[in-house]
Amino acid sequence: MVNKFLFQHIDNSGLVLFRVVFGLLITLEAFGAIATGWVKRTFIEPEFTFHFIGFEFLQPLPGDGMYYYFVVMGIFGIGVMLGYKYRFSMFAYALLWVGVYLMQKTSYNNHYYLMLLLCWIMAFLPAHRWWSLDAKFSAKIKLPSMPRWVLWVLILQVWIVYTYASVAKWYPDWLDTTVVALFMKGKQDYWLIGDFLQLEWVHWCIAYVGIIFDLLIVPFLLWKRTRLIAFFISVFFHLFNSIVFQIGIFPYMSIAFALFFFTPELLQKRFLPKKQLYTAREIIVPKYKNILLGIFSLYFIVQLALPLRHWIFVDDVLWTEEGHRLSWRMMLRSKTGALTVWVVDKATAERSRYNYNQLVTNKQRRSVNTKPDLIWQLAQYIKKKEAEEGRDVAVYMEAMVQVNGGEYFPFIDPKVDLANEPWHPFKHHDWILPSPKDYHQKAQTHIPLKEAD
Repeated sequence: MVNKFLFQHIDNSGLVLFRVVFGLLITLEAFGAIATGWVKRTFIEPEFTFHFIGFEFLQPLPGDGMYYYFVVMGIFGIGVMLGYKYRFSMFAYALLWVGVYLMQKTSYNNHYYLMLLLCWIMAFLPAHRWWSLDAKFSAKIKLPSMPRWVLWVLILQVWIVYTYASVAKWYPDWLDTTVVALFMKGKQDYWLIGDFLQLEWVHWCIAYVGIIFDLLIVPFLLWKRTRLIAFFISVFFHLFNSIVFQIGIFPYMSIAFALFFFTPELLQKRFLPKKQLYTAREIIVPKYKNILLGIFSLYFIVQLALPLRHWIFVDDVLWTEEGHRLSWRMMLRSKTGALTVWVVDKATAERSRYNYNQLVTNKQRRSVNTKPDLIWQLAQYIKKKEAEEGRDVAVYMEAMVQVNGGEYFPFIDPKVDLANEPWHPFKHHDWILPSPKDYHQKAQTHIPLKEAD
């Protein structure tokens, strides 16, 4: 039964078409990052980047090196799209994107994480067996089929993303549209739709359509009777997100996932009229079956467990941020903060305010003010900078954080020398102050950020 379900061969039209679209999108991601100034803002302008803790050895290339880095990525993306040296091109892009992802967290985005996972998954899939330069130059690799497990690996990955994204929204500030209203307030200057996005009923639609869409879109695409309407809803939903939230290639990648749900006959008729339609339904069990099952079982156990890890930490993830990343908690909350840094010279006991703005860009400052791991990394960097000047200092942080437009509350224990604190990836940090019971309470007044910079 397992052999028939996983190793029976099916037509590979969906995978082939997805490879082309995916290759185009990751190419646009690489070259677009240069054209829009993302590379400059993220890697060139900052004095240092907030890398993922434990990956200090991954540092941006000096000078204009990161521009060349992204050009090379774009070239490999073209290779993926054309199916030229596909395995090498996809593996190389995946490896380079891992570097981009781990080198910085200021521009952290769940969509970047999904792209990372898909790059590695695609590197091991036979997506170049048809309509590719590899298949054109080497007839022996040309095949119109693929084992069914290929299809289900991709569907399960997408299903996990959407399901956790829906469940994460089941909390008061999303359900009463507080979060949506805050997001839309920042869009009021949009041409034509700015005023429309401020309407209360629109906020309710966005909030609940988001929950329902994320929860049901994959089951509805799987069911033949609802597939077509689900596809059109998906197109509208993702184009709306693209226009309103401007989140790069993700909406178009999400639309492209529909290729795995439509029948090969339809895909061939619409996009690949010259392709051979595979109907033999052979069952070909590879010798490495057990290894394959073991790898993917472990992979999906990790994918199911990671979004739940915040429950092992003390306090609310919305406050502490512990367990937030890699958990599909997308477009979920609005946080602002104010940070004051103090250093104490251990030799003289002199305490002075430290102007950390000289070390970070505006983009980095907005992130560091509300995220404890970035605050900790800033303390480590300040200690290092001061040590280069011959001073051994303790670093103290006074932080105030506001969640979803609520009141500002103290966030970091100002009595703890963060420069002397170790980082624990799987343990709560006691220097993160407990969340006040009323930290969701709507604010009547706000503390201007400039007062605590």
